[in-house]
Amino acid sequence: MNRPASPPGSPAMCQQSTLDNGLRIATETTDSRVVSVGVWIEAGARDEHDLTNGSSHFVEHMLFKGTGRRNAHQIAREFDVMGGMANAFTSTETTCFYATVLADRLPQLADLLADIVLNSSFLPAEVDNEREVILQEIAMVEDTPDDLVHDLFNRELWGRHPLGNTVLGSPRVIGALTPHHLLDYVQRHYTPGRILIAAAGQVEHDSFRQLWAQPFGSMPRGPGERAADSAAGSRRAPEFREPVRRIFDRGLEQVHLVMGTYGLGEADPDRYALQLLNTVLGGNMSSRLFQEIREKRGLAYSVYSYLNTNSDSGALGVYLGVDPLAAEEAVGLVGKEIRRLAREPIPAEVLAEARDYARAVIMLADENPEARMCRLARNVLNFNRDLPLAEILAGFDRVTAADIQTLAEGIFVRPLSAVALGPLDDGLLDWDALDE
Repeated sequence: MNRPASPPGSPAMCQQSTLDNGLRIATETTDSRVVSVGVWIEAGARDEHDLTNGSSHFVEHMLFKGTGRRNAHQIAREFDVMGGMANAFTSTETTCFYATVLADRLPQLADLLADIVLNSSFLPAEVDNEREVILQEIAMVEDTPDDLVHDLFNRELWGRHPLGNTVLGSPRVIGALTPHHLLDYVQRHYTPGRILIAAAGQVEHDSFRQLWAQPFGSMPRGPGERAADSAAGSRRAPEFREPVRRIFDRGLEQVHLVMGTYGLGEADPDRYALQLLNTVLGGNMSSRLFQEIREKRGLAYSVYSYLNTNSDSGALGVYLGVDPLAAEEAVGLVGKEIRRLAREPIPAEVLAEARDYARAVIMLADENPEARMCRLARNVLNFNRDLPLAEILAGFDRVTAADIQTLAEGIFVRPLSAVALGPLDDGLLDWDALDE
């Protein structure tokens, strides 16, 4: 059984274990009535190629569609009866199945998650049915230009490298995937060295480990896999392309623009400076892009900058949706603010406000067991240990205005890549405005 929750105000305790076959288990014990659990697999769009792109996401869907012990309805009903929240997601480098439940439901949750991850049936009828669901999901993105433009930008930024793959894949590939293809994908990627089971909340580490040791402990390693292996060693290093700028003409009311360049990996020493740089540039309502483009000029309703980080690489992007006649002006303003970061140190009060914002985001997330579980898992995957909250906050405190300016000089030394999606067939956009 789980031990009682820690006394109020006591610090969280993190522990890790590794099973003999290399599967990792990490827990963070907190003062809570609930526990959030995630089964993380280091497999995502980056681990696919032209003929398998979309497999990770397809598998994610199929793991809710039945095992030898439970059909799809029973799986959904059992998650619902536990009264918590359950879901899954696929990203560039990971697939995660997670749920948050009352702590006394943990054994039931572990049994259910283990069953769907290890024993899913991939029945042909279920595969065909879910194929149609995914094709509709792809069509939904195609009809949502502010989503689609990000996929187009990633493809241009990374080119033929797997980091340019979309998570959903293409209709052509999804239409050709069979139960055999999906099971083969699981056998090659769902191996112990690629799996981490993480939990945060009212959880006792040794008891939690025992819940998973029986179903997962006998799981065989993949071909040639050693106990210390993970996905990183099998992945091709990213390739940096010459900047690309493209217009995708489409009959829309707005032009959707994404401009950006290569960023940093998850564990890069400059990651704290990059997060503060992003906050100042376009990360919140007081950011320079939001104030200049939306508040002062009224050119866009939605404008923001963002970071996409991978284990060994990343990207920094700027998105905005504008009237076609204002596209060139907006592009010029983005270029101006980016050059300003590289040429001028940010004022002390701006840095202090960005630091306060970053601290608040982290500390507010710390109140959510799901967010804590995700943070623990990502830290273990990227650093092989938990990063205490105090260490993270200290990382932001060490960043100086000079650090941010130096980082901006390095990141923005090359011209930005850019894509535009919208009605631009009449020469309404001159990309040179981005560099002037």
